[in-house]
Order: sequence, then C-alpha cells, then structure tokens
Amino acid sequence: MIVGLDMGGTHVDGVIIKDGQVLHKVKKTTDRNNVFGSIWTTLEALVAPYDASQIKRINLSTTVSTNAIVEKKTAPVGMIIQSGPGLVNDFSNCGDARQSISGSIDHRGVMVEDLQLGEVYKALKLFKKKDITALAVVTKFSIRNPNHEIQIGQMLQKEFNSITLGHRMSGKLNFPRRVTTSYLNSAVHATFLNFSENIKKSLKKEEIKAPVFILKADAGTMDMATAEERPVETILSGPAASFMGISSLMPNDEDAILLDIGGTTTDIFFLADGVPLFEPLGATITGYHTLVHAIYSVSIGLGGDSCITIEDNQVIIGPERKGPPYAFGGPKPTPTDAMLYAGLINSSDKEVAKKAEEALGILGKELALPVAEVGALILETMAEMIKTKTDQLLAEIHRNPSIR
Repeated sequence: MIVGLDMGGTHVDGVIIKDGQVLHKVKKTTDRNNVFGSIWTTLEALVAPYDASQIKRINLSTTVSTNAIVEKKTAPVGMIIQSGPGLVNDFSNCGDARQSISGSIDHRGVMVEDLQLGEVYKALKLFKKKDITALAVVTKFSIRNPNHEIQIGQMLQKEFNSITLGHRMSGKLNFPRRVTTSYLNSAVHATFLNFSENIKKSLKKEEIKAPVFILKADAGTMDMATAEERPVETILSGPAASFMGISSLMPNDEDAILLDIGGTTTDIFFLADGVPLFEPLGATITGYHTLVHAIYSVSIGLGGDSCITIEDNQVIIGPERKGPPYAFGGPKPTPTDAMLYAGLINSSDKEVAKKAEEALGILGKELALPVAEVGALILETMAEMIKTKTDQLLAEIHRNPSIR
C-alpha cells in the first residue's frame, strides 16, 4: 500500500492506494496552531482500517513553504554576500540584514582575493543585534570553488539555527538567482523543519515505518532528510501535486490552463499539446527568481479563506489568510462566505448560513450595498483577479518561448 498526503494551508488530505486503486480517503481541517494534531488525526483516520505494516511508501506534498512566502510569514534571515568585481546587483529584497564582504574567486575557481575575517565578525554582530537566527552565505563563483562559503559556514555554525551555503542550492551559475534561492531556503527552514518533525511524530504514533518522500517543484520526489536540508525545493510542492492530479484527468494532447483554487492560494499551470511548461531558469514565487527546477506555475495569495477588506470603497481579497471563513468562526469575511451565501457551497447547518450572511453584511455596511450585491461583487472580483493574472502569464509565455 502507498499513502498519499497533501498538507495544505486549509485542509490535510490523505489517501491509501493499493494496486492502482483508491482504498480510502480522508479530509481534515488544518489547524495551524496544532500542526501535529492536524497530521496525526488525518493519518489515524486514514490507516485505522488497515495494517500499517503493509504501508511501503508515503508520498507527501505540502504548501507550508509556499504559503509562508506568499503570506510573508518567513523567518528573518541574515545575508553574507561576496559579489567580487563586476556588476553590482540589488539584493535589498533578500534578508532582513545584509553584509557585503570583500574577497573574490574567479569564474575558473581560482582565488583572487582572500576573505577578510573581520567583515564576517562584523556581520555576526549585526545579525545578533537584530536577533536573527537564520543565515545565508553566497559567494559569486562558489559552484567553481566553495572554500569561502565553507569557511564562513564553519566559523558561524554554532551561532545560527540554520545556515544555507549557496553552492549547495544549485550547480547553475546564475549568481542573483542563487542569492535569492539561498535566502528563501533559510527563510522557510524553520517552518519546514517544524512540519517535518510533526510528520515524524505522527508516523511514530501510528507505528508507520515506511519511508517518506516529498514532492518537489518539478513533480519529482526527494527523501525527508534532503528536504530538511533544502526546503526551498518544496516551495511549489503543493502546486506540483495539484498539477499531477489535474493533468491525469486531462486528455494528453491538448493546450490547457489548469487552476487549483485552494483555501490560501490559487495555483495556475499550463499545458502545451498536453505537455507541462517548465521554468527555463528556475521557479519564481512572489517576485523571487530562484534556481529551483520547476513546472511553470504561479501561486497567488487568493483562496477561499483569504481575508477580505475594503479600501477606498474597493473589495480587496488576500493575500493573507487570517483563519477559517467567518461562517466557521473565523475573524474576517472570506470568499467562502460569499459562496456559502450564494449556495455554491452546500451547508445543512443553518447557523453557518446565517454567519455567512452576517459576514457579507459587515462588508455591505462599508460599501453601502445590499448583501446579495456584496456576495456577487466578491466572486466577480475573485474571478477577475484570476483572469487578469492568467492573461499576464499567457502574454509572458508568448514573449518568452524558452518557457516551453
């Protein structure tokens, strides 16, 4: 038997498969304040009717890293960057504190100028002052000679909870993308480590000893130990799983736009003659260009549980999720409340329907509109946001045939 688990920002989905047939499936609500409980209760319900010793493999996809980046809930990161001579790059969007250091290694891997250790200790002092516990170290040609990165990593290994060295992220030369990739790897490390520890605890509690494999952004898999070292590889794990599921239901020779509208994000993919488009250089997420090999997709902070606010008499949806829909006890109105009110989501609970209408009423007071018009406006706004983004992506694809 094989177990499939998808840890989303809104739900945990689990399935057991044997000989290509689905034996059992379970869906549970994700409690972000109790990740262990969310995973364990899903596994418990999933495997209860079966012999856990017969489980040979667990395939896992997760949006935890993607959601952390999209919702801007990543850990603060200190960046040590050795650019050497040449173009000056702007890395102001990477890290909460940055220290440029001298020294350089040329494109052949030959050291031109050695490190100035005083600059490294200056960086350490700066990061400690800002209570930063995650670090990324990137030198321009470290893939040809990583000695400077390794030296800095060894000097500071006891000072930080996680240290990312740029040469371990990718063998490609693109220096700006390697900086960004290293930054995101450290930024999501704590989030992913917490997730992986909860997975291990849940498996132990259910006495499941099968190996765990994480779906990567290119729809391949890696073992848990590798994922813990390079969690940036999981940033589009959830979208890759969505793509694999949707594409399996599609004819394999057609052009198509694939959408996965979840509780926290909407993921957009494309097929050309039934074949997925891939990123030519690496994945891009919320403006960060990385070296992560990935299916071409974009995640936007727009989902059924995205909070809705009113600004300048305009409906603003997302990108943040502040809890479940208002109808289910959440703090803010969401598109799910609008769908419940419109009957697009069925609920036999009259109290839920009443709360959904109340949520739209709150927005209606700010917009000076009746509840029915507010609900329609929310769904129209959501649809227009998705269409606008999809049109932008199609235009980009047509301008850049290398994506194919």
